Amino acid sequence: MLARLIQFSLTQRLLILVISFGVLLLGVSRLMQLPIDAFPDISPTQVKIIIKAPGLTPEEVENRVTWPVEVELLGIPEQQTLRSIAKYGLTDITLDFNDGTDIYWARQQVAERLAAVWESLPEDVSGGIAPMSTPLGELFMFTLDGPYSLEQKRHILDWNIRPVLRGVTGVADVNVLGGRVETFQVSPKPSAMQLLGVDYQDLEQALIENNSSDGAGRLDAGEETYLVNTGGRIHNLQQLRNLVVLEREGNAIRLTEIATVTLGSLTRYGSVTDSGKGEAVQALVVALRGANASEVIAGVQQALETLKPSLPADLNLRTFYDRSQLVDRAVSTVSTALMLAVLLVLVLLGLFLGDVRAALAVAISLPMAAMVTFILMDQFNMSANLMSLGGLAIAIGMLVDASVVVVENCVARLATAPKALPRLHIIFRAVREVAGPVVAGTLIILLVFAPLMTLGGLEGKLFIPVALTIIFALAGSLVLSLTLIPVVCTWLLSSESAKTPAWVEVLQRGYRAGLLKVIDSPKVILLPTALSLVLAIFAYTQVGKSFMPEMDEGDLILQIEKIPTISLSASQAVDNRVTAALVEQIPEIQRAIARSGADELGMDPMSLNETDIFLQLAPRDEWLLENKDVLKDRIRTMMLDFPGINYAFTQPIDMRVSEMIIGSRGDVAVQVFGPELNVLQQLASRVGEILTPLEGSEDVVVQQSDGLHYLRLKPDQQEIGRRGLSLHQVQRQLRAALDGLQVGEIQREGDQAGIRSPLVIRYEKPEDWRSLLASQSLPDAKGNPVSLSELVAVEQSQGPVLIQRQAGQRFGRVDIYVGERALVDYVTDAQQQIDEQLVLPQGYYLQWGGEFENQQRASARLALMVPVAIALVFLVLFSTFGKVSEALLVLGNIPLALIGGILALWASGTYLSVPASVGFIALLGVAVMNGVVLVDQFKQLQAQGAKGLDVIVEGAVRRLRPVLMTATTGAFGLLPLLFATGPGSEIQKPLAVVVTGGLVSSTLLTLFLLPLLYRKFIYKEIES
Repeated sequence: MLARLIQFSLTQRLLILVISFGVLLLGVSRLMQLPIDAFPDISPTQVKIIIKAPGLTPEEVENRVTWPVEVELLGIPEQQTLRSIAKYGLTDITLDFNDGTDIYWARQQVAERLAAVWESLPEDVSGGIAPMSTPLGELFMFTLDGPYSLEQKRHILDWNIRPVLRGVTGVADVNVLGGRVETFQVSPKPSAMQLLGVDYQDLEQALIENNSSDGAGRLDAGEETYLVNTGGRIHNLQQLRNLVVLEREGNAIRLTEIATVTLGSLTRYGSVTDSGKGEAVQALVVALRGANASEVIAGVQQALETLKPSLPADLNLRTFYDRSQLVDRAVSTVSTALMLAVLLVLVLLGLFLGDVRAALAVAISLPMAAMVTFILMDQFNMSANLMSLGGLAIAIGMLVDASVVVVENCVARLATAPKALPRLHIIFRAVREVAGPVVAGTLIILLVFAPLMTLGGLEGKLFIPVALTIIFALAGSLVLSLTLIPVVCTWLLSSESAKTPAWVEVLQRGYRAGLLKVIDSPKVILLPTALSLVLAIFAYTQVGKSFMPEMDEGDLILQIEKIPTISLSASQAVDNRVTAALVEQIPEIQRAIARSGADELGMDPMSLNETDIFLQLAPRDEWLLENKDVLKDRIRTMMLDFPGINYAFTQPIDMRVSEMIIGSRGDVAVQVFGPELNVLQQLASRVGEILTPLEGSEDVVVQQSDGLHYLRLKPDQQEIGRRGLSLHQVQRQLRAALDGLQVGEIQREGDQAGIRSPLVIRYEKPEDWRSLLASQSLPDAKGNPVSLSELVAVEQSQGPVLIQRQAGQRFGRVDIYVGERALVDYVTDAQQQIDEQLVLPQGYYLQWGGEFENQQRASARLALMVPVAIALVFLVLFSTFGKVSEALLVLGNIPLALIGGILALWASGTYLSVPASVGFIALLGVAVMNGVVLVDQFKQLQAQGAKGLDVIVEGAVRRLRPVLMTATTGAFGLLPLLFATGPGSEIQKPLAVVVTGGLVSSTLLTLFLLPLLYRKFIYKEIES
C-alpha cells in the first residue's frame, strides 16, 4: 500500500502540487480565523447562583436562603460539586457538573429547580442565575476619572457606558463596582409624624400609591381614536415634597411636613479606591463562556472609542487590566520560539545535508505540516493559545524526522546508484526502502502521545490541546513525507549534488573508530551507562513534584484581610493608606486599584474586611528591582507598617483558577468540616499555626469566619400582640431605619426612557443602638405611639462573618500560598505535620484541595496509560521487525532516554510537573524512532548479503547522519523555549529541559550501546 501511494505521488506530480497548494491556501485562511487566547478553555461546566437578601445576617441567609436552595439542587444529574457561601445580605451558590455536560442543559436544570423553591424564600430576595461566563471571564477593567462626584460617575457608567458594552458580541455582562447609586431619599421625622398622627404604614402606602402611570385604554371620537393614560409619576424632588400623605380635618399633610426629602444613595456593600487618591468607580467586562477573548476586548475598545464623543470631554476611562496584553505576550512568546526553532532546524538541515536544495526539500514539510495542523484545529474548534501553539513548537523538531529520513536516503541513493537508472526510479526505490520504518516510527510517536488524550479535569483541558496539535502535525508530516516530499526531491535533488559534507565524513570516521572501540571493549560504554542509571535513580528521588510552573502573567494582586468588624469607611481608609504607600514607595507600581467588599453582580462576594489590590506595574525595562520575587519582598517590607493585616500575593488568572478548582485563592486549601462554626474557626486557626513555620509556607491565611459584632433584637411577642401590632411591622420599621426600604422608582424629567432612580425610605441613622430604639415608635391599636425599646430586648454578641458549605456541610478554610518548594512535596510534609499535631473532635474532618490534586490525578492516569501505550508500541515494533528480541531491543532505548531527562531536571532545579511529563513522552517517541531507523538498517544490510562486523559498523555509520539530524533538530527546535522569558515560557521550559537532556543521553547510547547489544544478543543468534 505504501509503495502504491509513493508510486501514485511520483506519477501524478502535478496533481500532488495542486493539492498541496490548496492545502497551503486553506491552512492560511484557517489560521487567520482561529480564535486567539492565552489559555484553552479550562473551566468546568459551572452554574453560579447569586441571591441577594437585604438585611439578613449570614446565619439567616444560610437558614432561609442557602439551605433551601441547596436541598432543591441536590440530585441534579451529572452534578459533581455543590458549594456555597453565605454572607451578610448575600449567598453565592456554585454547581460544577461533569466534563462534557452541555452548559445550556445544566442552566435549564438549575433554573427549573430554582423556580420551584423561589416562592418559599423571603419575599424581598432578588437575583438568580449569574451570567453565562466562566471564572476566567474577567477580561477588561477600567476606572472613570474626572472632576465628577461618585454619584455622577456611577450614573454615567450605569446608564451610558454599561448598556453599550453589554451589546458587544461575546460580553456576558459588565460588573460595576464602587461609586454611589443616587436615590430619592425620604427620611421620616418621628416627632413630626407623631404630632400629626401619621404612622409609618401611612407614609409607605402614600409613596407607593401616588407614584405611578397607567394606561386607561382607547377613546373613540368620531372617526378618530385617542389613547388615554394617566401620568401620575413623580419626576423631581419638588413634586415628591408636595406629595399629600394624609388628610386630617380638611388639611392636607404633605410629605415635606413629616420627612426630609433629599438625594441620597443606596446602601453600599463594597467600594473601590485608586492609589491613595480616594474612591473610584470601576467597570469590569465579563465575557461569555466560549467567547473569543481577543475579539471581545477589541469590540469593547471599539465601543468605548465610539462612545467617547458622547461622554463629557474631561471624563477619562483609564484601563488597568487588559487580558489582550497577556494574550499578545503569551502568543508572541510561543510564536517567536516557533520561528526561531524553524530557523535553527533549517540551519541544521543545511549543515547535515550539505546542499541547500536538499535542505529545502526537507524544510517544505514544516510550513505544510503547520497548515495541516491549523486546518484540523479549526475543525476541532480549538483556539490558538499558549498550549496549542506550544504543542506545535514542541513538534517542530519531530516534524522533519520523517522527511529527513526520506531525503537523506534519496541523497545517499542518488550518490551511489548507476547513472543509467532514471532519477525518478532511484527516488522511488529510496523512498520505498525507508517507508516502513518512517511509518512505524511516526506511528510510535503518535502512540506515546495518546495517553495525554486520556487526561481528565483541569490537566486534560490544558494538555489535550498540546497532544492534539502534536498528533495533527506529525500525521500531516508523515503523509507529506510519502507524497509531496518525494515529488519535490525529483526536481531539487540530483546525483551531482548528492554529496556528503566533509565535516559529516570526519564525524563518520570518528564514530566508526569509537564504535569499534566499544565493540572491542564493552565496559567503555556499559560502566558509564550503569553509573548514569544509578545517578538518575538518585536524582529522581531529589526532584520535587508539582502540577504546573507558575506563569508570570505580568500583573500582580495583593490580597489583604482586616479585622472582621471593620466598617466600610474604615476599610476604605486602610485601603487608601496601603495603596498610597505602594505607589509612593515602590516605583515599579504605577497604580494600585483596591476593591473591597462585594461587587454589583455578586460574582465575587468578599466581605468588607477583604480587599483585592490590583497592581498595575511599569514596563519591565523601567524596573529598578531584579524581578517579581524581589518586588514581593519589597511589598512585604512595606506591609510591616500596617500591623494586624493579613496579606497574600496572587495573579488575576491564577486567582480565578484556584477559586475554580477548590473555591479558594491559595495554592493549597485545608478545609475543616464540622457542624459548629466556633469549633471550625478554632481548628482552622490551629492548622494555620502548624503550617506557618513549615518550609515553603510563603503566606498562610486563616479565613476569619467569625468575630463580627451582632446586635440581636429579640421581639417580645406578648407585648407586640397586646399593643395590636405585628412582628412584620416591627421588622419593617427597623429595616427602614437602618438599611432603607425601596418603595418605588422615579424617572427624572429629561432622562431617556429606562433611566430611573430608586425611591427609598430611610431614617436618619442613629449614633448607637439606644438612640435607634428610642427614636423609633409604632402606633398601637388606639393610635398611641409605642417605642421600639418597649417591644424588643437587646443582646450584644459576636457571630459569623460568613458561612461556607460544601455538599451540604459547613467548613472553615486555611489558604496556603507556597513558594520556593515543590507543591506536592509541600503537601506531603504538611499532611504529615497535621496528622502528628492536630487532634480533631468527633464529627470533624479535614479535606485538602489545590492544584496538587491535578498533579496526582495526572500522574495516576499516565502511570496507567503509558504502559498501555508502550505495549502498543511493542506490537508496532514486532509487526515491523517480526522478532520479539529486536522489538525489545528498541524498547530498551526508553530507560536510556529517561536518564538524561531526569538528570537535566535535577541539575537545573526544575520540578517534575505535568509539562515535564509531556517532555518525557516526547522523548520516548524520538528515542524509539531512532532505534527503529538503526535496527532497520542492520536488517537491510543483512538482506543485501553483508556479513560479520560490517552489518553492525556499516549500518550504524550509514544511519549516523539521520539519527543525529533527528536528535539535533529535536533538541535545537526546543532551545528557543528553553531560553524564552515571556509569559508562558515557564510552562514550556520543563518540557524543553527534559527533551534536550534526554536526547543527549538517548542519542549517545543509541549510537553506541544499541549496536553493541544488537551484535551480542541478536546478530550472533542470527549467525549461529
